[in-house]
Amino acid sequence: MSEGGLRKWVAEKWVDIGAPKKNGKYQPCGRQKGSKRKYPKCVPLAKARSMSESQKRSAVKRKRAAGNPGGKPTNVSTFTKRQNARDGGLIRSGIARGCGKVARRKTTKYYA
Repeated sequence: MSEGGLRKWVAEKWVDIGAPKKNGKYQPCGRQKGSKRKYPKCVPLAKARSMSESQKRSAVKRKRAAGNPGGKPTNVSTFTKRQNARDGGLIRSGIARGCGKVARRKTTKYYA
């Protein structure tokens, strides 16, 4: 682990991106026992501020879909992996032309 990695991680302020307040701030991570709040998706405050609204919605949706079997928290990645062509994602293919020239990138959208 890098110098101060764990100390830095513990010192970060963790917030629940699934429960924003009306003034743009976030509630602290976690919930009280017996609370009726929905299952929290916690990330560091710096990451929450840098995420777009759609990224936050996606992360919260995947976290709540995973559920909470057995009482232990379920870890869900904050960002999804890129889709491949058969799932309707983008494919980037590099086409090299000639010797010693820089390869051009062509982005093609394939619809499933």
